Amino acid sequence: MATPIPVQILDGGMGTTLEDLHGITFSFETPLWSSHLLVSGEEDKLLDCHEAFKQAGADIISTATYQISIKGFATTKAPKSGSGTPVDGIDKQEIPHFLSRAVVLAANAAGKEGKVALSLGPYGATMTPSTEYSGSYDPEHQSVQALESWHKERLDLFKDVDPKQVNYVAFETVPRLDEIVAIRNLLSADKTPASLRGHPVWISSPYPNDNEKLPDGSTVEEVVKAVLTHKEGLETPWGIGINCTKVEKLDSLVQRYENAIQTCIENGEPMAWPSLVLYPDGTNGEVYNTASKTWELSPGQKQTEAPWEAVLANVVGAARQRGKWKSILVGGCCKASPEHIRKLRRTLQDCGYMSTSSAA
Repeated sequence: MATPIPVQILDGGMGTTLEDLHGITFSFETPLWSSHLLVSGEEDKLLDCHEAFKQAGADIISTATYQISIKGFATTKAPKSGSGTPVDGIDKQEIPHFLSRAVVLAANAAGKEGKVALSLGPYGATMTPSTEYSGSYDPEHQSVQALESWHKERLDLFKDVDPKQVNYVAFETVPRLDEIVAIRNLLSADKTPASLRGHPVWISSPYPNDNEKLPDGSTVEEVVKAVLTHKEGLETPWGIGINCTKVEKLDSLVQRYENAIQTCIENGEPMAWPSLVLYPDGTNGEVYNTASKTWELSPGQKQTEAPWEAVLANVVGAARQRGKWKSILVGGCCKASPEHIRKLRRTLQDCGYMSTSSAA
């Protein structure tokens, strides 16, 4: 009998949870999104949010760093943490301090038994309005070289992070194939800061449209090759994932990922089965309007009837039954609250997909 595929629980959507449950309001004037609380003197609310997900059953806590950028810090207006003195932008040399604090907060919430994922969004997540759902970038960021340079400069900001407090590095919601290639090019010892070397990496992408393609039109098969093909001198990601996507799309997408990987392996391409990372939006069919910053149903769209956690657990169960993946990491993205994670863990345990002991 094959060894059952292990399952771990990721947390949910931090930004939307801070808005919905912690009274935080984000706008175009807070370009750092959740990271804004690192500089506004509200670290306690970040920690409360992390701890709520941990208590709900998350094995892995993501850092509040998804939308950080040099430009975002430079245009942030807020009092420095603890000083109460307003600042008009934060200089590049000051940024590593705040990023280290973000990791410390996540690690404190995760505790000794938990793990921490360093959250890194795509370039589009730092634009105003954000464009990770469309992949429509400005003219200066339309090539692998330009995107590689941008991601490299941001990665270097994490040079002071304690490597013992990071367990995974997550490149999330990547909407373009050229950006995936750019990220892969950085997974080498000479391009990654020492503090982040050697940690398992996953790359996940969104599928906001109904054609099972990335926002830039790339196919699942192209994504699989870009993420997982072994390249000499470059680290191969530990995991490949789907996030910021409606939960009802996952079953078909996961099977397409599996078929693409299987075909590559059978064709003799340098590829091996990775871990699968799934964290869909915790919505009932609503999608995010980047201009109005609201969640709304598309014209003619109906809310889903089946419970979110049941649909997601079925996808996990089917993937485990097919027996391809090394492991499965599952959680939620936007609008996925601690209650979503609590119900998800309970459902996975009730189905026998993971043990009833607290985590991994």
